[in-house]
Amino acid sequence: MVRLFTIVAVLAVLSSGFCEEKIFMQRAGVAFSNREYRSMLTVTNGEQFGSWTWPEMCPDNFFAVGFSVRVESNQYGLDDTALNGIRLICAKDEDRSFLYTVESHTGYFGDWSQPQYCPSGVLTSFQLRVEPHQGLFGDDTTVNNIKFRCSSNPMLEAPGMDWGEYGHWSAECTDGGICGIESKMEEYQYALDDSTLNDVRFHCCAKSQQ
Repeated sequence: MVRLFTIVAVLAVLSSGFCEEKIFMQRAGVAFSNREYRSMLTVTNGEQFGSWTWPEMCPDNFFAVGFSVRVESNQYGLDDTALNGIRLICAKDEDRSFLYTVESHTGYFGDWSQPQYCPSGVLTSFQLRVEPHQGLFGDDTTVNNIKFRCSSNPMLEAPGMDWGEYGHWSAECTDGGICGIESKMEEYQYALDDSTLNDVRFHCCAKSQQ
């Protein structure tokens, strides 16, 4: 009888594992970069170094419902770069069992954070924390952190660094949400001062009328 109970318990554990919801996440890259968008969200406190790189867009009818960031921790006297990249996580009709990611160009330093998600709704606006130019002999980190606002109203803040100040919020996506990203990136400077991510802008797409 004891052996029978043991077998039943093992089967119950295995069956519960098979019943867990699976989440599939796939990198979209530039596959959907020709998606039409309604407007572009920008802020005024981005920094001057680098160039705007390629846009990446969520697939049609997908919108950003979450994000993660690539952050280099404090280097304590060595060259700091702070926020290196932002990755949007896109879902369709808030079905979060199949997701796409878009990120444009990201820097080379630090680790990706755990994703954060709107409890419901989509990302609609953002705010950047930026350290201004530190002068000829200073250590430029430029973008340090980012906040997003969700259409359901919660505000999400990334686990970035603390240098600099937050600027004003961007405009807000209406009748839709954030659907793409484009980054301003300073390329690797080798033995010179790296600042990596200097600015970012996001595309707004309208919801389908169908």
